[in-house]
Amino acid sequence: MDLELRHLRIVRAVAEAGSVTKAATHLGLAQPALTAQLKRIERVLGGSLFDRDHNGARPTPLGELVLARARVLLPAARELQEEAVRFANACGEIPRYRLGATNGPILGGLVDRLATAWPSTPVTTHTSWSARELNAMLTTGRLDFAIIGACGESPPPVDGPVVWTTIAMDPVFVLLSEDHRLMGRREVELGELADEQWTATPGDGCFSDCFAAACARAGFTPKTVYETDVATCMHLATVGRAVALCQATFQPATGLGLLPLAGAPLRWRQLLGWHPESPVARVAPVIAEHARAAHADAVRRSARYAAWLDGDPRFGTAPQDPDAHPPSSALPPAPITRR
Repeated sequence: MDLELRHLRIVRAVAEAGSVTKAATHLGLAQPALTAQLKRIERVLGGSLFDRDHNGARPTPLGELVLARARVLLPAARELQEEAVRFANACGEIPRYRLGATNGPILGGLVDRLATAWPSTPVTTHTSWSARELNAMLTTGRLDFAIIGACGESPPPVDGPVVWTTIAMDPVFVLLSEDHRLMGRREVELGELADEQWTATPGDGCFSDCFAAACARAGFTPKTVYETDVATCMHLATVGRAVALCQATFQPATGLGLLPLAGAPLRWRQLLGWHPESPVARVAPVIAEHARAAHADAVRRSARYAAWLDGDPRFGTAPQDPDAHPPSSALPPAPITRR
């Protein structure tokens, strides 16, 4: 027999009543039935909980220990039940939004949109380069939603019960120093950058392998690839030390220019994930639409990307309500269209 909350209620009732007989009356049980139940509880806990005689029942040292825990656990369980009932009947109110994200264009806009739509609902954020870490935080309930990226049409680099839906599909562009010899071009072939060194932010998906494969198709093997933070990537590109691989929505700083790769040999899919059994799962479609709107805003802010989209409508913000699917699903991603 496993110890249950009802067993702790019995122990507490006996202690408060001062006798098994009085406790049985209070609980609406026959005295022999309560006595038998108390003996089973004592066997589970490893010893006598009460010294019983004609004067009543007094807790033993073990009983005092159990009662001390019961006085904490029982009110906490009651409060949990009451809070859950209030939450379930709160007409869609959410106590807070905990958002996680890898590097990408959506998080800032999503925070702003949620804060505007629900100004009294706190929003917190957690960033990580690891999609696996964010997936684990969703699984254990430490995050409500996470925004990650996946290379091309590959599934997210994560396992478990989390559901993922496509927010957008973007090409990968390059960041070059503004005085780079190719900077005046409308787009550049990947093979024209064969002699360059490269830099990109780290991740735990397949992007490194996909980049190497794209380079091989273009007829070269990339030289040094620096995996580092965004600021260092930008510095290396600004001083001409490396070409930075970046998402098409990236806003270049002074001294840098954004240049598309011809034929979009590398693609990056933006995904929103949540646990299907979490309290916030019911508002996931609304959050997904806010995330799509945030991505569409990022596209509009990037004149280079917005102009490029006119030539390839396969990319951009995903349509509304694409089918969500677990990361292990073999289904292809939702169709992509620009807005």
